[in-house]
Amino acid sequence: MDKIEIFGGKPLVGTISISGAKNAALPIMAASLLTNNEIKLSNIPNLSDINSMLKLLKSLNSNICKKSEKVIIKSQKPKSNFASYELVRKMRASFLVLGPLLSRYGEAKVSLPGGCAIGARPIDIHLKGFEKMGVNFEIKDGYVIGKVKKNLKGAQISLPFKSVGATENLLMAATLAEGKTIIVNAAQEPEIIDLGRCLKLMGAKVSGLGTSKIIISGVKKLMGCNYKIMPDRIEAGTYLFAVLGCSGSVELVNLNNEVIQNLIDTFAQFKDLDLVKKNNTSIFVKSSKKIFESVNIKTLPFPGFPTDLQAQLSAVMTRAKGTSIIEESIFENRFMHVAELRRMGANILIKGSRVIIKGKKKIFGAQLMATDLRASSSLIIAGLMAEGKTTINRVYHLDRGYEKIEKKLSKCNANIKRIKG
Repeated sequence: MDKIEIFGGKPLVGTISISGAKNAALPIMAASLLTNNEIKLSNIPNLSDINSMLKLLKSLNSNICKKSEKVIIKSQKPKSNFASYELVRKMRASFLVLGPLLSRYGEAKVSLPGGCAIGARPIDIHLKGFEKMGVNFEIKDGYVIGKVKKNLKGAQISLPFKSVGATENLLMAATLAEGKTIIVNAAQEPEIIDLGRCLKLMGAKVSGLGTSKIIISGVKKLMGCNYKIMPDRIEAGTYLFAVLGCSGSVELVNLNNEVIQNLIDTFAQFKDLDLVKKNNTSIFVKSSKKIFESVNIKTLPFPGFPTDLQAQLSAVMTRAKGTSIIEESIFENRFMHVAELRRMGANILIKGSRVIIKGKKKIFGAQLMATDLRASSSLIIAGLMAEGKTTINRVYHLDRGYEKIEKKLSKCNANIKRIKG
């Protein structure tokens, strides 16, 4: 297995191009199953999760043409609406093919999903929503088997919490359902808006994107389209935290107005980090302080502080002045990075759903083990901040969500390299 080796202590200076958002690209790729016309996508990141979704779509009889950051997908009727365990186990977003398959073909057999073990993330909320639309389910031998008598029927679906995955799955399914579907307490993440915009280009009738109430009027057929995937706000946020932890000045490019504003709003509470919008596609970030202030933050659904940046924040706060308290309200088991940060000398304690971090002047390089995607990026940040050498093992987690992270950082003065396994 590959490793990442870092010699820390250097400020970050340079330019980083932000890749397309994985969390927007995956559901949009799944949406290609809703039409037999070509879906032409650009700004697709080169990630293992993307490749996993392409393999899954290919197994469902989609023709795939991939060149650089562009992908063309043409869906044809599958011989079997079957998403196997081997293809679904690596990535939870694979479960998003369920809605399109049920909507277009009336039946599907999809393996229970895999992916990062950061909490139960139950699929019940998906299934209960589909049941209201007329789907009958059974779970057998590790598979969800769903069937519809004729067509999906529009329904009012109230989600018990703002589930991103359930919102996306139900939104896609509702586009071809008979009648009107209303999703109440829908998730409001920008990635869902991106999916909705793509669906509307395909001919879907959707309103309320970005609000907690999404209304979909079903149509009989969807068309193909050309669509550019939004920039990855979580990748951008990860680099902003790296600058805060290491000091320096970095320009982030390949952004858009909405993502830039979201970053400015999210990071406004970090007084030791200066963010300046340069234009509609780039933002300049600077941090000159070696000692920065602690924070108290709770992760929340959008537009709150994202759970996908909680681990990175935890890493940075190991060297803050004072005590930081970070509460995780989305996933109950998203603290697997804590044990690794302790190996670096961090004073960090888990109490229920909170981590309490007493900042120290120094943390030290160590042998570390990556456990999930965002925990992996937090260890990268910690290694950049630490004194001495850090080696991060099992970095295949990183490759699920960060495109060439070591190359992007090495161009910004970081002493970081990948060691091939």
